Amino acid sequence: MDEPEIKRQRLIALLETLGSLVVAYSGGVDSAYLLAASLRALGPERVLAVTADSPTYSAIEREEALALAQQLGARQRIIATAELDDPHFADNPPERCYYCKRHLFQELTVIARENGLDHVVYGATLDDLGDYRPGMHAAQECGARAPLIEAQLTKADVRALSRQLDLPTWDKPAQACLASRFPYHTPITAKALGQVERAEALLRREFGLRQVRVRHHDTIARLEVELSDLPRLLDEEIRQCLVAALKALGYTYIALDLEGFRSGSMNEVLSP
Repeated sequence: MDEPEIKRQRLIALLETLGSLVVAYSGGVDSAYLLAASLRALGPERVLAVTADSPTYSAIEREEALALAQQLGARQRIIATAELDDPHFADNPPERCYYCKRHLFQELTVIARENGLDHVVYGATLDDLGDYRPGMHAAQECGARAPLIEAQLTKADVRALSRQLDLPTWDKPAQACLASRFPYHTPITAKALGQVERAEALLRREFGLRQVRVRHHDTIARLEVELSDLPRLLDEEIRQCLVAALKALGYTYIALDLEGFRSGSMNEVLSP
């Protein structure tokens, strides 16, 4: 028996002990697998997938998340969130995610109680323990559980097990909320979030980029892409089209980050 299978069995056993669940479900690789595993362990009547309708997540991501939950046969609920109304979030301090997740998990806890469900769970993996994740502290303070961490699953494990289940998310590029595109202390507004969302959607649709981040530095768009995509974007015709397209969205300067895509790059300014 391979290691991912051992971890899968450990996860299922753990989920069975939890009884009934609200799953914080964004439709990303980790939360999609956690939802699928929860449904297998407990059945759809004891699992409720809750997805935030937030300006910090793209409409495409939300639509894909809802479609997959429906495909899995999960009960779903969508809740509107208002992070931008909280200055602790909108002012974009380094602990921004703490305030966002605190509001979210407080609401999920209420939903669990109102629906007679025993626990709130979310899809963090062992890999998340190696980065600055203030949102996880908020989840823990609210009593939420991270079954994938408790079962010792890594991101690679989740992808492998997702592939076994034929989940379309098994090879989905890593995603993060759009607020992560802004340098700390740069105010986050609905207008700027929309600009980033449109820019990234365009780069995926028109230029075929699967993994891309448009880091928003006011009038500068700093593009992080896979290193293998760098040479193609420097082709003269493609470069000109890309620059024109992003300037049409309101950016004045277009920069290509030579380090390429890396998750959490905005945390590089923080002290260890």
